[in-house]
Amino acid sequence: MDGIGLKYRLMDILACPICKSFPLQLIVFDETKIDPSTNIVEGILICQNCNRWYPIIEEIPHMLSDGLRNKKEDKSFLIKNKEKIPKEILSKGKPFNLSD
Repeated sequence: MDGIGLKYRLMDILACPICKSFPLQLIVFDETKIDPSTNIVEGILICQNCNRWYPIIEEIPHMLSDGLRNKKEDKSFLIKNKEKIPKEILSKGKPFNLSD
């Protein structure tokens, strides 16, 4: 039986919860192999339509609406991973970025 967590095959069904755009861009920071699949441990999902981003933390994609997101936690995620995240998201990503 597969382990719990975000698997690459789930990318086939994930869409932006705000604008419903599909597919989302995936950037993987860390992954783990759990036979027979690979789990994405940490990374970021990016909607190229509305420029929103969603962190993947401990195998869970945090795909909340803007009003439910925690600005402090999201900014900490951006700072921690700024070398791995596209500059466009760091400067203009929604709902938070490092410019505001």
